[in-house]
Amino acid sequence: MFERNISGKKVRQALEAGDVIEDYSAEMSAPSRLILGFQGKRPFHVVASGNAGANEITVITVYVPDPGKWKKDFRSRK
Repeated sequence: MFERNISGKKVRQALEAGDVIEDYSAEMSAPSRLILGFQGKRPFHVVASGNAGANEITVITVYVPDPGKWKKDFRSRK
């Protein structure tokens, strides 16, 4: 997220109120999700894994979605 100039505050906001666009829980050992957030008008995706028992969320990666691979709303793959 630092390399992509996405603030920690915006990542936190996405984790708290962003749109979950994909659920990876079946593929991973802990419940994991792809979340859409915005920094201004710029979209970004957060892949995060949660541990409800420990009340923790681990951010796996944060990236700017490639417009060539995502529809204009950045919620669906092309």
